[in-house]
Amino acid sequence: MSAAAPTVDTGASAPVKKGKKKLIIIAAVAVLLLLVLGGAGAFFLKKKAAHDADAEDGAAATEHHAAKPDLKHPPTFLPLDPFVVNLADKDADRYAQIGITLEVEDAKFAEQMKAFMPAIRNGILMILAHKSSRELLERSGKEQLSIEILREASRTMGIAVDEIAPVAEKTADADKDPADEDDDPKAKPKAKAKAKAKAAKEPAEPNPIRHVHFSNFIIQ
Repeated sequence: MSAAAPTVDTGASAPVKKGKKKLIIIAAVAVLLLLVLGGAGAFFLKKKAAHDADAEDGAAATEHHAAKPDLKHPPTFLPLDPFVVNLADKDADRYAQIGITLEVEDAKFAEQMKAFMPAIRNGILMILAHKSSRELLERSGKEQLSIEILREASRTMGIAVDEIAPVAEKTADADKDPADEDDDPKAKPKAKAKAKAKAAKEPAEPNPIRHVHFSNFIIQ
């Protein structure tokens, strides 16, 4: 009796090949999905960056537009004769040579100011004489000086102006932590009283004296 020939199970390899093919398809789908998600994410990020850039450009354009002077109605500049005054320094003799130009509403008002110029110059000299070189060498000191000159010139012309807080006080208020006011029981009543007084005060008339410009500023 001859030995039976060995049989080969040809169906055993089919599931293996089928399983490998399924794994390859799944891997391909996963890679494709990752590529799609990555591309979509990159697209949205790029779109957001472009939107933010457009927003910044728009804000800058708005700011530039707001700061653009009115070329159809330019202001009138009234230069004053230079001021030379001894300063209030106690340790040394210091003096200042300052050129001042007033920016006013129109030429008509500039002509009106010329009639009051002796009184305006006197008021400015009184302000300068009480300043020290240390004050005027600082930027905040120059800004404070321009505020005081504007206020003095306006009062001389009979123009009511709002009381403007000193530059140093404004800086201190900006640096103040709101949490500190909550801890101070006296801060809130004072703030409320100040706000109430400000609200009750009638608004000042438009000031035809718009700005004070320094054309020369020498301290020796």
